Amino acid sequence: MNKTRLALLLALAMSMVFPAFAHHGTGASYDQAKWVTIKGTVTEFWWRNPHSALFLDVTDKNGAVSQYAIELNSPGLMVKAGLLKTSFKVGDKVEIDVHPSLAGEPRGECLGCKILVNGKNPAAKTE
Repeated sequence: MNKTRLALLLALAMSMVFPAFAHHGTGASYDQAKWVTIKGTVTEFWWRNPHSALFLDVTDKNGAVSQYAIELNSPGLMVKAGLLKTSFKVGDKVEIDVHPSLAGEPRGECLGCKILVNGKNPAAKTE
């Protein structure tokens, strides 16, 4: 077999393998059977693919503050749901329902869940 043919076969084989690695599931990281309501103050918001991320300072009942990371949908799906790049600003008070981390870390996943920003639904249409 010549080198060109071998290179083409290798490229074809690799193109079939990489798509399998491209998708990841949230079920392996988050408890899909459980919902937790998190209340905190926005410290950072990433509008990016494949998932946006929201970071909150959350104060527990003892007054200790921890940083909570929340995985959100992609920007395209967020826009379809009525959320924009400007929906979360540093300092906003957020109440959000998330699927909590299976590892018990201060992390959650919100793909189409209930979100309130400063007491209002940020996806609500105002006319």
